[in-house]
Amino acid sequence: MLAKTKKEKTEEPPHYKFHRKHKILFGSFTSLVIIFIILSSTALYIIYIKLDTQYTELNSKLENLQKDTQGKLNELTDNLISTQKDVTQTQSLLGETKDRITSLDVELEEVKASASTDFSSVIEDAVPSVVTIRTNVAQGTGFIINEEGYLVTNAHVLTSANQVSAITSNKQILSANLIGYDSNLDVALLKIPGNYDKLELANSDNIQTGEKVIAIGNPLGLQFSVSEGIVSAVHRPGINNQEIYIQTDAALNPGNSGGPLINKKGEVIGINNFKIGSSEGLSFALESNSLREAINEISSLALNRTLV
Repeated sequence: MLAKTKKEKTEEPPHYKFHRKHKILFGSFTSLVIIFIILSSTALYIIYIKLDTQYTELNSKLENLQKDTQGKLNELTDNLISTQKDVTQTQSLLGETKDRITSLDVELEEVKASASTDFSSVIEDAVPSVVTIRTNVAQGTGFIINEEGYLVTNAHVLTSANQVSAITSNKQILSANLIGYDSNLDVALLKIPGNYDKLELANSDNIQTGEKVIAIGNPLGLQFSVSEGIVSAVHRPGINNQEIYIQTDAALNPGNSGGPLINKKGEVIGINNFKIGSSEGLSFALESNSLREAINEISSLALNRTLV
């Protein structure tokens, strides 16, 4: 048996131990890290505070700017509204001024026309819309009531006629077609080719006794003769016993039948119809409102439309 060798020493693994200087270094590094973290945090906090303060200030400035902008927009809106009101008022004043000027012009024309010598402008405007009605048996007058060549005359002018023509103020002779007639009111509606200026029908409810009027016609073949007078009375009874006639002292003679009775505005207040015997100053015209009804009744039946 072998002798036991000397008791072998068992070796333990070495333990690493920090020396003092290593501990100091490690502690210093840790302290530096902590200090760095603290300083960084402090710096970041300060930066955050500054940014937050700047944001608050900027937000406050934006709010103030919005308020100021809104205030200016409100002021601008108020100014625009005020300006619009001023423009509307100015336009209204201009319209009133224009209406007054127009009214003054009309009044001036009426004043001029109220004098016998100044009826010439009314006559000049009216004559182109008046025609001579000629048939194979008689002669009368008519006037245009629609731009398309529709005209009216007395129905008795066409009695027994088989051929009707209209002679215009510029001497044109045109064939006239009968559209229809009202024998009770003695009104006939005719049509000639072409386009023309028309005469306007007045509201006969506004006729005043004593106002000046003129009659245009073809008495005894004297074409486009004019006679002047006044309205002697309104709503006189006629041959048909209807109180729808104007009495005037404007001279009417054979050939005036169917011609217009015109006021100082150049409007037709009646269609000349008849006179009493051989008397002077007792002439009668169918009032324009009754004439309008007769024309529209005839045209509605014959043409399915109204003309005036």
